Amino acid sequence: MTDENYYKDDLIKLGERIRKLREEKQYSQEVLGFKANLHRNYISSLELAQKNPTYTTLIKIASALDITVAELINKEEDL
Repeated sequence: MTDENYYKDDLIKLGERIRKLREEKQYSQEVLGFKANLHRNYISSLELAQKNPTYTTLIKIASALDITVAELINKEEDL
């Protein structure tokens, strides 16, 4: 099993969480990208689990959503 496949479920959950939190703020992908200084296409790729974000990227997204990185990646939270 490759690393890519091994972590795919986690990436899917993270993408779903980013989308949920973004929609709760009523942000478009473009607005979240602007606030996080990331391209909207990259936000889309994260939500679709096509990219594996760096810790720095998680910090940018969490900051743009006014939450902590721990809150962003919290696996215990219901989607």
